[in-house]
Amino acid sequence: MTGPSQRREMAENAVARRGASIALACRAFGVSETCYRYGPKLRAENEEIADLLVGLTDARKTWGFGLCFLHLRNVKGHPWNHMA
Repeated sequence: MTGPSQRREMAENAVARRGASIALACRAFGVSETCYRYGPKLRAENEEIADLLVGLTDARKTWGFGLCFLHLRNVKGHPWNHMA
């Protein structure tokens, strides 16, 4: 049994080495095209978000995550999605 990351890698190899289309390779290996194209978030960006949230929660102890997120996005201008 192969995991999703292994199937994605096999699909990438089929596209790169065999010249198969992305759609065909994804169907052949049971990978969605969304999964095929997904690029993980950079660790540095995640650390930056975490540092900002920790600093904000230290300053505003009564604020929950939702308010902290909205403050960083709407007041400070960070373009992050809450699901990121």
